[in-house]
Amino acid sequence: MAAAAAPLLLLLVAALLLPASDAIYCDEDDCYDLLGVKQDANASEIKKAYYKLSLKHHPDKNPDPESRALFVKVANAYEILKDEETREKYDYAVAHPEEFFYNTAQYYRAYYGYKTDTRSVLVGLLLIVSAFQYINQLTSYSQAIASVKQTPAYRNRLKALEFERTGGISSKKKGNKQMDKKVEDELTNEVDLQIQGVQKPSVWNLCGVQLILLPYLIGKLLIWQICWFWRYRVKKSPYAWEDACYLTRTSLRMPAGTWQNIDEFTKKDLVMKRLWEKANMERHIAEARRGSKQRRR
Repeated sequence: MAAAAAPLLLLLVAALLLPASDAIYCDEDDCYDLLGVKQDANASEIKKAYYKLSLKHHPDKNPDPESRALFVKVANAYEILKDEETREKYDYAVAHPEEFFYNTAQYYRAYYGYKTDTRSVLVGLLLIVSAFQYINQLTSYSQAIASVKQTPAYRNRLKALEFERTGGISSKKKGNKQMDKKVEDELTNEVDLQIQGVQKPSVWNLCGVQLILLPYLIGKLLIWQICWFWRYRVKKSPYAWEDACYLTRTSLRMPAGTWQNIDEFTKKDLVMKRLWEKANMERHIAEARRGSKQRRR
C-alpha cells in the first residue's frame, strides 16, 4: 500500500513545488490578456496591440513603477506570441496544464535551447575540420622535408647542382659561409623534392573543398565513364597513351606518384605488355617471381 502511494506522493510534491507549466511563460497572467487580444488573433493584430501598449507604458513616457512593470510583462508576452513556434508551445501548455513536465521542458528548450541554424553549424564545423586538416598536412610535409634535407643524398644533390651552375668554380672569399647559405636557399627551391607518402599541402585536397566540388567531380566521372565506354567498348578504338598508362598503373596497384617517378623506358615496356589483360598480368607476375628467385641465388 505504501509502495503504491509513493509515486502519487512524489507527483503531488512536484505539482506543489513546480509552477504551472503555462505560468512560466507569462507568470500568473495570460499572454493574450496582457496584450488585449483574442487567442485567434493574427500576427498583425498582436503586433499592433503591442506597439500601442508599449507606447503607453514605456518608462520614458510613463514613470509610474506599476506601468514600468506592466511594460516588461507586455514585452515578454509579445516575445512569446510573435514567434509561431513559441506561441504554439504556449497554446499547448494552456490547453494541457496537466502535462506540466512536458510543457516546462518545451519552455526551456524554446528559450535556452540552441537556436543557431543547423546549416551554419555544419559549415562552421566543416571549416574547422578543413583548417585542422591543412595544418596537419603542412606540419607533416615540413617535418618530412626537414628530414630529407639532413640526408647525405640531398646534400650531394645540392652540391651537384651548385657545381653545374658555377661550372666547378667555388668562391674562396672570407664570406664564403654566408654565400653558401644563400646559394643553398636558392638551390633548394630548384630541387624537386618528391617524398613517397607525403604530399605538398593544397587547399584542393581539403575535405571542405572536396565536398563543395563533389557534384562537379561526380559529373566529370560520369562523363569520363560514358566517353570510355563509347570509345573502347562500342567503337573498339585502341587505347590512347594516357589511358593505357592508367590501366597499367591500376593493374599493378601502383600509386600515381610512384608511376610518375618511373622512367619513360620502363613505362613503355609495362604498357606494351598490356597488363590489364588477365593472362598478361599472370605472365608478368610469374616472370617477376622467377627474376626474384634468381637474384636471391
